[in-house]
Amino acid sequence: MSNPHPPTASVWRRLVLPLGVVALIAAQGVALTLTGVHVPPLIGVLSFGVAIVAAAFALAWAGEAAEVDISGGLAVGLLAIIAILPEYAIDLYFAFSAGSDPSQAPYAAANMTGSNRLLLGFGWPFILLVAFLAFLAARRRRTPADPDVQAKPFAIRLPHGNRVELGLLLVASVLTLVIPLTGQIHVVLGVLLLALFAYYLWRVSTGESDEPELVGVAHSIGTLPTRARRATVVTIFVLAAVIILLLAEPFATSLVEGGRALGIDDFLLVQWLAPLASEAPEFVIAVLFALRGKAAMGIGILLASKVNQWTALVGTLPIAHLIGGGGMALPMDARQVEEFTLTATQTILGVAMLLTLRFSGRWAVALFVLFAATFVFTSTEARLIVSAVYAVLAVALFVVRRRTLLPTITAPFRFAKREEPAALEPERSA
Repeated sequence: MSNPHPPTASVWRRLVLPLGVVALIAAQGVALTLTGVHVPPLIGVLSFGVAIVAAAFALAWAGEAAEVDISGGLAVGLLAIIAILPEYAIDLYFAFSAGSDPSQAPYAAANMTGSNRLLLGFGWPFILLVAFLAFLAARRRRTPADPDVQAKPFAIRLPHGNRVELGLLLVASVLTLVIPLTGQIHVVLGVLLLALFAYYLWRVSTGESDEPELVGVAHSIGTLPTRARRATVVTIFVLAAVIILLLAEPFATSLVEGGRALGIDDFLLVQWLAPLASEAPEFVIAVLFALRGKAAMGIGILLASKVNQWTALVGTLPIAHLIGGGGMALPMDARQVEEFTLTATQTILGVAMLLTLRFSGRWAVALFVLFAATFVFTSTEARLIVSAVYAVLAVALFVVRRRTLLPTITAPFRFAKREEPAALEPERSA
């Protein structure tokens, strides 16, 4: 995007205050970490948590501004990668440790399955709720509403380009069904998933990009001269990534220590409390987009994060295990087989829900209710029943929306620009 009106010093002044505030908030968390000062768990959660949130704000600004220079799909993909760095750090630590200490293996899988289900079961519905509240607020103020939402029935409309993520996610889900069937994550499967992730990044980098509509801080960054803009975006990406990686462990540790003080089981801490820390950046970024009338981009961030987790993260676990001194496969116990089954079927249902590129309120409620049910009913039988419900609903949606299934599967591998066929219009009855 050209800059017909080069920015003056006032643009830099508009950047100094927000970026300075973010830097100060993040700095206190970094200082606590580098100095090794031990703080009570509650203070640690607050201090490290707000620092991670501050880094997420900066990432959101840089991610939007990056669309000036690269395709929107690649910008979202890179943003999602950086946002889930804490998840990589925690999971790979457990997988590497499991190479020499097999007792750590369940924790690696627990953290990954927990974060994945949290992303779909809570994250997607929450973004739709935020988009709905933002829509109501815009109506009350009589200001333009988010163009990516429809009022009746309320739903978020996704761009046609998101079929790439949906198609790859469906392919990856079919591959990962091997895990509960074999009771392990083999290195060969890991390599296949990593190759799929590399293809995903290359694929979204080739997509066409519309002229971005930037506002606020992102607009100020986007109007900088080309070199200054790119340098600013890259610097923010790098610094935010370093901050998130640096603070992920102390934030998770503070959560775990606080949970132990309350008598919460270690396995549950790793599966659910630690992901609250690792998923925080992407949740914050997605919520920010939804609040600013970009709900589709918010869902797009979480969808890209899901692709990253279900390909690159799962794929690196057996490799980290091998490097740590383990064998060619990361073993799963019976509980983890159940967790993977639950996560895989939830993922497939998530894809089925978005086949028409509409995410509606009723399906958001269904996702959340099924997700919450596993906290109320915790037995093996209950997890298997919920998995079966996920699978039955997914199959039903695949049948009802069968005309969209093949185009979704082939979308990642088609490059010619085509009009959306009439058959892909959403079936309102579904």
